[in-house]
Amino acid sequence: MSKMNKNNYAILMAGGVGSRFWPISTKEFPKQFHDMLGTGETLIQKTFNRLAKIIPQENIFILTNEKYNDLVFEQLPQVTKRQVVLEPAMRNTAPCILYASLKIQKENEDAVMIVAPSDHWIEDENTFTQNVQQAFNFCADNDALMTLGIKPTFPNTGFGYIEFDKKTSTAIKNVNQFREKPNYETAKEFIAQGNFLWNAGIFMWSVKSVVQAFKNNQPELFALFSQGTAVYNTEFEDDFILENYPKAENISVDYAIMEKSKNVYVLPAEFDWNDLGTWGSLYDKLDKDQNNNAVVNAKTLTHDASGNMIRSKKGKVVVVDGLEDYIIVDKDEVLLIFPKAKEQDIKKVLQNVKNTFGEQYE
Repeated sequence: MSKMNKNNYAILMAGGVGSRFWPISTKEFPKQFHDMLGTGETLIQKTFNRLAKIIPQENIFILTNEKYNDLVFEQLPQVTKRQVVLEPAMRNTAPCILYASLKIQKENEDAVMIVAPSDHWIEDENTFTQNVQQAFNFCADNDALMTLGIKPTFPNTGFGYIEFDKKTSTAIKNVNQFREKPNYETAKEFIAQGNFLWNAGIFMWSVKSVVQAFKNNQPELFALFSQGTAVYNTEFEDDFILENYPKAENISVDYAIMEKSKNVYVLPAEFDWNDLGTWGSLYDKLDKDQNNNAVVNAKTLTHDASGNMIRSKKGKVVVVDGLEDYIIVDKDEVLLIFPKAKEQDIKKVLQNVKNTFGEQYE
């Protein structure tokens, strides 16, 4: 397969809200549309450009909520209306993946595709491309549902894990089972066993295999969306989706098909990866000053301050004295000063802010 095989497709998932990155990420303007790393590219732009190394640009479909339609076209002016698949309701990952897969199948029944989140950080993009190509080759020749697993570097309790068959000697492994986010002790056991990978939520399959998997494992969901086959990729599609999409069950693709299927494989990825799920994970990826502070946009004067994640508007002077391991984020009418150790509670804080001061802060 050549790099720009016309059968290569991508589904770029860009519908999430990213509330653990509040106050930068909001319901109106979520994190995938921000330049979180200060590189000059937003996360969705970075992901699109990475995928375009192996997928023809016109075959990259962006799945997002209808309220982000304008943001997508603003940030990715090269895409056409055909490529932007809008969800009229929040329904988790399975319904939107099935919907996009049926659209792609109608256009090209030989398609092989990757499903990738729009907000992940991947350092070695050439290795990423090689790994995806390896998976595409396998999926083109086999009835396979594949995922890329990340070799764990510490007992992370924030990810689900993939347990693969130790007896598989090939690079692509048979998956025994998916495991829920573990507690710390269980995560340590997983790592000690040596055949557990982090579930990065990156999937690859042929369109035939994924549609068949939905047909077998989610007959109601499949029946709902396959009713629209005649109108997909026509002017009548929007009306059908508007009426039927909200009827879909709220279910993740992991639960819907991956955990129920027998033909599931994993390729242990060879690139550095970070899901950029929290301010702390962003801190880990940014360059630090001499006191280990990670700074985005701000001009800082620090004294007796270390390990902080500091972000402001471009060029704003931020003075920090006597703070260690804090998240300091200044955005318009919100200033967040919060311990990094409690970053998982930012969702709760946002809820409190909304309850106390109103929905406009969401």
